[in-house]
Amino acid sequence: MQYLPLNYIEPVFRPPSEAHSLILQVTNGCSHNQCTFCEMYTEDQKKFRPKSEADIKAEIHKVARLSVRKIFLADGDAMVLSSRRLTTILNTIRECMPQVIRVSAYCLPSNIKHKSVEELIALRESGLGMVYVGCESGDNEVLSLVKKGETFDSSREALVKLKRAGIKTSVMILNGLGGRVYSEQHALNSARLMNDAQPDYLSTLVVSFPQGEERFRGGFNGQFEPLDTMGLFREMRTLIGQLELEKTIFRSDHASNYLVLKGVLGKDKQRLLDMVDTAIHQPGRIPLRPDWMRGL
Repeated sequence: MQYLPLNYIEPVFRPPSEAHSLILQVTNGCSHNQCTFCEMYTEDQKKFRPKSEADIKAEIHKVARLSVRKIFLADGDAMVLSSRRLTTILNTIRECMPQVIRVSAYCLPSNIKHKSVEELIALRESGLGMVYVGCESGDNEVLSLVKKGETFDSSREALVKLKRAGIKTSVMILNGLGGRVYSEQHALNSARLMNDAQPDYLSTLVVSFPQGEERFRGGFNGQFEPLDTMGLFREMRTLIGQLELEKTIFRSDHASNYLVLKGVLGKDKQRLLDMVDTAIHQPGRIPLRPDWMRGL
């Protein structure tokens, strides 16, 4: 493993698809940090703060000679930084590392509210190619229960604005987030959000709690009823059945998922529905990921 002379403040996370990217930490933690389902950054681990421009520039210079093609800006929502600061970071990368073909980052929908389309276009032109947007759900009631700090409208507005600016979006939806009571409305409104936004990529993860459910259940007043495996599949069936996407690359292959699904929506919609139906009605015919292989 190649030693990187970077001052990481752990823990550090990145999307699975950024496995071969250089992780450049430009903020510490998450600016919202209230979501009850999230165990990535908790108050006892990290408190949000931006890293200084001088430190970021120094680290870019330290890794300038590495033969990396992609860079991921960490932590939880680097896009909370001002357009000016992001532009400075992107321009420094472009000047010092001309071999880099794409820079990406996590993004809360609210990060985009105060950035104009023109500012976002400038960021794209400076090298920001894609952002990973954790929408989690399109249902306002579920979003409120999990303290996401977003709504259907705030997520939609952010995704539409990013698309207008030509920045690719990879959206995450959490399978099972509303439990049994809110499962149908969670799936239906998440599909409605995706249909409006037409993201470039869409992935689903299964909500899970390695550190326990107490914090999450508190948002539901202790009444959260988790979905069993078949409930997760039925919710996925509703979601995919309602999706009307043109050319979105769909992935449900994260380690948290029991059933691995991959395709392009809409051309692969019926094939994916058939797979889900087989998993529901003919248990055992399609191999599922065993519990011991699942994780975040």
